Amino acid sequence: MLAKRLIACLDVRDGSVVKGINFEGLRKAGDPAELAARYNEEGIDELTVLDVTATLEGRRALLDTIRQVSARLFIPLAVGGGIRSMDDARAVIDAGADKVSLNSAALADPALITALAGIYGSQAVIVAIDAKRGPNGFEVFGRSGTTREAREAVGWAREAADRGAGEILLTSIDRDGTRSGFDCELTAAVSTAVPIPVIASGGAGTPEHFREVFSAGCADAALAASIFHFSEHAVRDLKQFLASHGVPMRLDW
Repeated sequence: MLAKRLIACLDVRDGSVVKGINFEGLRKAGDPAELAARYNEEGIDELTVLDVTATLEGRRALLDTIRQVSARLFIPLAVGGGIRSMDDARAVIDAGADKVSLNSAALADPALITALAGIYGSQAVIVAIDAKRGPNGFEVFGRSGTTREAREAVGWAREAADRGAGEILLTSIDRDGTRSGFDCELTAAVSTAVPIPVIASGGAGTPEHFREVFSAGCADAALAASIFHFSEHAVRDLKQFLASHGVPMRLDW
C-alpha cells in the first residue's frame, strides 16, 4: 500500500505567509523560507506555496519567494497562483518548483493542462479545485474563491484527469481555516471518481481529522496550513499517530 502524504501549505501574500478563514480575513503567519526550512527538518512529505493574490492582481507568482523557499528544501515543492500560461509555468519551474498548480487558468483554458503535461509530465501538473456545497452538489469557484463557475467538482475533476493532470488539490471553501475537519464527503466523491491522487485541503484541526480523511475521505494526501504553522501538532507526532492507527506513512527518522 502506498504511503499517505502530509503536505504543508504556505499561502503567500506580499512575501509573507498568511492564513484566513473561508478564504477571507488573512493574517500573517511567518516567513516562507523559514517555515519551509522548519518543515523540511520536521519530516513533512511535500510543500505547497500558493500566491493567494497573484491571480486577482493579474501577475505571476513571486519568483524570488519561490527561489528562497526551494533553496531550503529537499522535498517536492508545488507552486500555484498566477500561473496562466506556458511561460508562467516555465518561470516557476526554473525558480525551483517541481510541480505547478493550476486553478483559474485551467478553468479558462483546459487545454493548458494537456500542454503542460506534454512538456513536463503529468506528475508535474496539479489541478486545484476550490469547491463549496450548493443546492446541486459541490460547486466550483475560481479566482481565489471569488467567482462561481458553471462546473461541478466531480465532473471537473474527471475532465482534468482526462486532460493529463497528475493530481487534484481539492479544497473545501466551507471548511477552509475552520479547523472543523476535512469535508470527507467531498473528498470521497472526487477520490472515487478519478484514477489520480487527490489531495484533501481545508479544515484540518486535529490528528483525528487526518485519520478520517485518509479513511472515510479516501484521500491520497492531506494538506494543511494553520495546524502546522503555529506548531500545534508536530509533523512527526502526527505521522506517528496516523501510523499507530493503521495509516501507511513515511517515517524517515
